[in-house]
Formats: sequence, structure tokens, C-alpha cells
Amino acid sequence: MNISIALLAGVLGTLAMTMLMVMAPRMGMPKMDMLGMLGTMVAPPGGAAQALGGVMHLMMGAILAVFYALAWSWGLGSPNWAGGALLGAVHGVVAAMMMPVMTRMHPRKPESAGGAMAAVGILMGHLVFGLVVAWVYGALA
Repeated sequence: MNISIALLAGVLGTLAMTMLMVMAPRMGMPKMDMLGMLGTMVAPPGGAAQALGGVMHLMMGAILAVFYALAWSWGLGSPNWAGGALLGAVHGVVAAMMMPVMTRMHPRKPESAGGAMAAVGILMGHLVFGLVVAWVYGALA
């Protein structure tokens, strides 16, 4: 397992996922402001919260990609499109289940669109993350 390549793959996967979140409302999906939601857990709404949320999201993506690489090194799939899609789907289902919990424990209740379309958006974002992580890690590791 190559941790530095896994970290790079996680950052790139998170950037791809973030681009999808930015484009989501233009594709008829609900607005998914994960950066704002994360940032306002530690700062008042505004530019600083968005920046902190972005850093937090990139760090989480990098760390989670290390767990993807660890799973692949243990023989749980491989860093190809199928392995990335599988881990991304599992990751997405867990994230969708945790979103209501995160919203309830949030000190500044964020405005967020919920429902089935938000769950689909979360799953799509994590599938993109898993595919990019697998593609980068598989190509460079």
C-alpha cells in the first residue's frame, strides 16, 4: 500500500466530488453545500466557514482514500472501476445514513434539501469519489 499516492488520490477524488456538488443544482439536483455544512460546525457562516469546510472535506477525502487503499491491499477488491464503484457505493450509503445525524448535532442548523434526490446526489458524489480514487491509485501505485 502506498499512503502518499492514496492521499493524492483522495484529494483528487474529493475535488471531483466537490465539482459535482457545485454542478448539482444546474442538473436539477438539490443544492448540496457540504463545505458550508462542515465549516459552520466550527465557524459562523461566511467565507471563513466555507474555507474551513473545504479544508475539512479535503482532509476527510484524503484519509478515507487511505482506507480504500488498505481494503484493496487486504484483497477486498482492487483499484479498478468495479472496486472504486463498490467502495464508493458503500461509502455513499453510510454517508447518506449519517446526514440526518450530522444535521441534528450541528450547532447552526444548515438549510439543506433532503429527500430522495439528496440521497441520490450523495450516492452519485461518493461513486465519483470512489471511481477517481481507484483510477488514480490504480494508475500510480
